[in-house]
Amino acid sequence: MTVPATQPRIAVIGTGFGGLAAVIELKRRGYDDIVVLEKADDVGGVWRENTYPGAACDVPSPFYSFSFAPNPRWPHRFSRQPAILGYLRKVADDYDVRRHVRFGVEVTALEYDDATRRWTISLDAGETLEADVVVSAVGQLSRPAFPAIPGREEFAGPSFHSAEWRHDVDLTGKRVAVIGTGASAVQFVPAIAPDVARLTLFQRSAPYLLLRPDREFGRLHHWVFEKLPFTQLAERATWYGMVEILSIAWVYSRLISGILKACSKWHMRRQAKAKPGLFEKIWPDYPIGCKRILFSNDYVPALAQPHVDVVTDAITAITPTGVRTAAGEEHEADVIIWGTGFKATEFLAPMRITGAGGRDLHEQWAEEGAHAYFGMSVPGFPNLHIMYGPNTNTGGGSIVYFLEAQARYLGDLVDEVARRAAPLVLRREVDAAHDDRIQSELSGSVWTACDSWYRTQDGRVTTNWPLLGVQYKKQARFDPSDYEVVS
Repeated sequence: MTVPATQPRIAVIGTGFGGLAAVIELKRRGYDDIVVLEKADDVGGVWRENTYPGAACDVPSPFYSFSFAPNPRWPHRFSRQPAILGYLRKVADDYDVRRHVRFGVEVTALEYDDATRRWTISLDAGETLEADVVVSAVGQLSRPAFPAIPGREEFAGPSFHSAEWRHDVDLTGKRVAVIGTGASAVQFVPAIAPDVARLTLFQRSAPYLLLRPDREFGRLHHWVFEKLPFTQLAERATWYGMVEILSIAWVYSRLISGILKACSKWHMRRQAKAKPGLFEKIWPDYPIGCKRILFSNDYVPALAQPHVDVVTDAITAITPTGVRTAAGEEHEADVIIWGTGFKATEFLAPMRITGAGGRDLHEQWAEEGAHAYFGMSVPGFPNLHIMYGPNTNTGGGSIVYFLEAQARYLGDLVDEVARRAAPLVLRREVDAAHDDRIQSELSGSVWTACDSWYRTQDGRVTTNWPLLGVQYKKQARFDPSDYEVVS
């Protein structure tokens, strides 16, 4: 490792996969003047926050992990939340990240000073810090979203979002209303269904489901992975190929897309047989891939239980005692659980971010639509780097794969900043050409065929990368000519 001639002061916000990837890459290149700001009391990001029953990843763990930190002791192919959080904690320890972390501090604002050419970082307790480079690694799926339904605050019983699970609320024998049928609900509904007296699931839009090829990794697997490391590499490569097939289906192949739809229909119809009429309720009415496709072996069987009901009528109000629908029926409930996803298109919120010349990032994005160069750099905001920013979500692969590419880009960018001893800012013409290309490629994609968390209210797809993961990795390479020095 070569120690850089100059050491810019670097601030990283967040300690999920993105934050850890950024810090580890910077440390690998010899940078040590790094402060990591984390609002919670431990590392882990969404895998620290989401503790709902059944929480797990729908990407196989050998691929949903860092390539430089393989874990031969995953308990399952599709690991549960405790195992993923344990992995992130171990990575933070193994790569000496905790030494840089300030826990229990939340960033409220970032302001670039044209005179000093540095960023001022405001914290929730009133303290301010300065940094030459700021890396935002707050992710896309960290702020719970609630639909605008009248009366939400009037419900008399416990009511909470799946990302803020109330473990003090005992669901045993309770009438539970679940609002939303996204990825979290598909996991926690089967986990809580055996304990509740009645579960009413309010479905606005049904998800496509595929078989989840999960398995437990036993002692033999662990021994083989530890003693023969190439076997774990082969497992990772295999699952990379498998999940990339999903991206190929959405981007390039109607044939593969059609095959996946047929597989989903067979899987869901077969599991719904126990309850007449259930399949017709839960079979989607939009093109496959338009919304996130989910993997589950127990969600439909849970819905087929006699004490579980799926309601497809629109919700008109939350009352003190339950949920009222457009049909005029009130469904009484003791507990309401919101499985309504996240504010994925509100990037970097709720931080206030002011760049060169007093530009407000959120106002700029409100006018133009959120966009950044390969999701990472925005003109007018020198030395601000974004991990998992606009148009870097994957429709079928592993976001960790993308984050490693973004961390490599960050390292190259900081190397250039250190070499020039001056801030770098993205050229506007580079950003404009990139955004035009990305939106052109997205314009005819499957993600424009329905409303989803991939899109803003005006229809712009701001979350997803339009091509394959390998194409992102190949294209997202730092080029100094894309930037200009801030004098």
